[in-house]
Amino acid sequence: MPRLSVNIDHVATIREARRTWEPDPILAAREVELGGADGITVHLREDRRHIQDSDVERLRSVVGLPLNFEMAATEEMVAFALRIRPQSAMLVPEGRREITTEGGLDVAGSGGSLRSVVDRLAQAGIATSVFIDADERQIESASKLGVSICEVHTGPYSRLFHEEGEHGSRVCAELARITKAGLLIRSAGMRFNAGHALNYENTSLLAALSGLFELHIGHSIVSRAVFVGLRTAVTEMRSLCGDEPLPNKTPGD
Repeated sequence: MPRLSVNIDHVATIREARRTWEPDPILAAREVELGGADGITVHLREDRRHIQDSDVERLRSVVGLPLNFEMAATEEMVAFALRIRPQSAMLVPEGRREITTEGGLDVAGSGGSLRSVVDRLAQAGIATSVFIDADERQIESASKLGVSICEVHTGPYSRLFHEEGEHGSRVCAELARITKAGLLIRSAGMRFNAGHALNYENTSLLAALSGLFELHIGHSIVSRAVFVGLRTAVTEMRSLCGDEPLPNKTPGD
């Protein structure tokens, strides 16, 4: 049964649409925790389109769940991560014009430029992670880089699932590719995570993969929360990861 880390970026997206103070991502993180999540994920983008510096600082200081900090491999973000000390830092590609992350980080083509970033984070006791496509060359390069976690990009799988359904031939082929990637990641001594575009229809099939440690899911949970509330949306997703549905809790339980 994989762990579930919930990305709360889009709670901040709603707030930033009006440049106001609500909804508060910190309160969202509390609801996520009460819903049974195992962690919180945020992406502090260079253009600050949703999550802000102060959000991450408050999350780190008041939320009990492990924080996964998605970041570009820039000096600004490295310095920020070293200051707040999240439990894990995941290096992701980032483009100003993209709506969301469009593909995995090209670790193989980085020419060693990521080495100092990974080393500095690891020396500070931060678990280092890379967001990569399910590609053997990228996994080998990540292993040589010395990261402890590889998160496999599930965007292609999610798109094909939407087009073909669970039993589509291309879905099965993509799932096999992710399965192979997971085996390679684990055999190299790294943790196998996965995420991107997962939802309430396609998650359970992926969650059944052997050795999958953690799923990172955000947009679909926040979307579901519009109708049922964030705590219930997280509990429902947690059940799809193989867990029994949790009873709703109240603050202080």
